[in-house]
Amino acid sequence: MTQSLGPVMLDLEGTALTAEERRLLKRPEVGGVILFARNTESAEQVRALAGEIRRLRPELLLAIDQEGGRVQRLREGVTRLPPMGRLGAGFADRPEVVQRLCQDAGWLLGMEMAACGLDLSFAPVLDVDDGTSSVIGDRSFSADPEAVATLAGAFVNGLHEAGMVAVGKHFPGHGGVAADSHHELPVDPRPLEALRERDLLPFTRLAARLDGVMPAHVVYADFDPRPAGFSPAWLGMLRQSLGFKGVIFSDDLSMAGAASAGTPAERALAALNAGCDMLLVCNDRAAALEVLDACRDRPGASRLAKLRYGRARPELGCLAALSRWRRVHAHLESLG
Repeated sequence: MTQSLGPVMLDLEGTALTAEERRLLKRPEVGGVILFARNTESAEQVRALAGEIRRLRPELLLAIDQEGGRVQRLREGVTRLPPMGRLGAGFADRPEVVQRLCQDAGWLLGMEMAACGLDLSFAPVLDVDDGTSSVIGDRSFSADPEAVATLAGAFVNGLHEAGMVAVGKHFPGHGGVAADSHHELPVDPRPLEALRERDLLPFTRLAARLDGVMPAHVVYADFDPRPAGFSPAWLGMLRQSLGFKGVIFSDDLSMAGAASAGTPAERALAALNAGCDMLLVCNDRAAALEVLDACRDRPGASRLAKLRYGRARPELGCLAALSRWRRVHAHLESLG
């Protein structure tokens, strides 16, 4: 009998499962695995690792951060993607050409990650780059929120063409703060109306087409003193005002920006109670064990299963036979 998906997504130590990880992944609280650069030597090795995990529990969601530019965990055997800011650079002069390129990039990413045995990449970034946040920067499509909405929407179309889901981040927008939430808790003092006009705009436009959303470990002090990922007000707005019906992923609960919510167990319960469906706990095995124990009586949301890749997976060696892949691969590699 197939197990349901639990609400916790874990990371791994290396390029193959350890005996401890095999035991951990069998726990019913686990619903997914996220891969980092340390887990990826090549596309073929990632596909083998995915197969190893699926033989253990075929229903688990397998994820990766594969945006392009600085954030590309897997580099060997797949296309070296440019940062999204480079894709969006010519939008004002050639809107149709750039929009098509972003759609092609989403399609290629989706096809390559599916061929590697994965279910999703945490992409696209919907943050608006206003030059303040170094952690976002060229990960954003543009400094213009309308351009971000349009180009990210094209990228989403491409992912969906490939049969891959789209996960937008970092709701309601990380681009307006200088602090890096990996290391401290950023506070954005701008009024809600300013956020609506700028940072929230891409999320508002795309909420109905996104399959997942990841909120930011950022406090938007004018609206709620809690970081967005622990805020029933922010996640309630996402569900009710924006009409989002997909999966809400917490950002990594081991990040410094999450520490204000308490111990790892307290962070996990606060995120779930605020409206998150799946909790990421990375790079801290002790914290992950604490979160798993805290989630023993918390079943995963039924909507999680909708994120599994539902098509016959393309073969890695066959992608080069597709004329579209060859064309897009050459273009993106030249930009990267």
